[in-house]
Amino acid sequence: MPRMKDLTRGPVTQHLLMMAAPIAAGMIVQTLYYLVDLYFVARLGDAAIAGVSAAGNVMLVVVALTQMLGVGAVALIAQAVGRGDRHDANLVFNQSLALAGACGLLTLAGGYALAGTYMRRLGADPATVAAGATYLRWFTPGLALQFALVAMGSALRGTGIVRPTMLVQMISVLVNAALAPVLIAGWGSGRPLGVAGAGLATSIAVGVGVAWLALYFATLEKYVGFHGGLWKPRLAVWRRLLDIGLPAGGEFLLMFLFTALIYGIIRDFGAAAQAGFGMAARLMQSIMLPAMAIAFATAPVAGQNYGAGHAPRVRATFRAAILVGALVMAALTLICQLAATHLLRGFTTDPEVIRVGAQYLRVVSWNCVASGIVFTCSALFQALGNTWPALLSSAARLLTFALPAAWLSLRPGFRIEEVWYLSVATVALQAVMSYALARRQLRLRLAPASAA
Repeated sequence: MPRMKDLTRGPVTQHLLMMAAPIAAGMIVQTLYYLVDLYFVARLGDAAIAGVSAAGNVMLVVVALTQMLGVGAVALIAQAVGRGDRHDANLVFNQSLALAGACGLLTLAGGYALAGTYMRRLGADPATVAAGATYLRWFTPGLALQFALVAMGSALRGTGIVRPTMLVQMISVLVNAALAPVLIAGWGSGRPLGVAGAGLATSIAVGVGVAWLALYFATLEKYVGFHGGLWKPRLAVWRRLLDIGLPAGGEFLLMFLFTALIYGIIRDFGAAAQAGFGMAARLMQSIMLPAMAIAFATAPVAGQNYGAGHAPRVRATFRAAILVGALVMAALTLICQLAATHLLRGFTTDPEVIRVGAQYLRVVSWNCVASGIVFTCSALFQALGNTWPALLSSAARLLTFALPAAWLSLRPGFRIEEVWYLSVATVALQAVMSYALARRQLRLRLAPASAA
């Protein structure tokens, strides 16, 4: 029998938790890519930390682009599974692979052409610029391979299968963890590559992950699989993918602009401040993973039920995801309030880097519950096949942050923590807006199903 999981039957909360647990494990493992690199890069000094952190922000651009594939594929495949249309699920999957190949080539070209220019815009000093540009050149192949990895993982998630992706992520991180000390610090080889080794280790690890997941698709029976006859570009299918994926990609692109704006505003505070922000921001991304995992589980559960026409189960999925996410994120907020300094000391002993980073974690962790609501609402928009509301709320957040932040940075006596407090306020506003838009979409999209 083809492998898929029917999410249109049984308790929705149980489906959410059973899917969210391996997704969270996989995402935590995925984040270890960057934390392993950060641990060894931190031994190279503030300029290396700041450079790699700023360069790593490019990952948000790639995430934005991969979301065009991933979000569209999850939504369309989940809806197809709900309808019982296996042919359409396979068509969408194979067309997402074709689109992934094109995007990967564009990423390679853009990464090598623009690495230096990007770092010169954000780096606090020449050493930071040089470190970031070097890291990017070796990290770019890994970024390009992310498209294939996301296309395959999203197809499995749309069918309710998440464990193979988690296992592949674990294998990739083990490869990265083994290579990082060898390539960055020169353990055993006697030839340390520094920040170049950090980028190379990650690129090799992602390549191993892509190969392993491709082997899974090629050898095991499943609901969707490789079909060469479906790889020829079909613009109608690409349009279906991008109608859902483009707004979601735009949402992540705005996150990149938001983070780049912060780097630009705080650059005059020096490399230590940029390093503290960059390190704390990566830790905060890790802390947010449980809420993101719940959101990642929400999309296929709600999507399959939407495709099957089960309106009450879609609403129940949304309510359960909001509640579970809020409880988890409240607990993580408490951890940040009590242990911010200890979290950072695992990566650096520089007192200024720790001071800036700990201050960031304590203030911005008040975003956790609101961010969880935003993630869940975005997942619902994906499941319903309309991601424009998520882009609208993200654009509103960037606008309400950018103008006041620019004004604050020009005032005498400007302090870096003012940026963090402004961020908290704008995320709260975004959460309120996202929730209101989600309720509206539920009324509009589920009304026909309810009437039927």
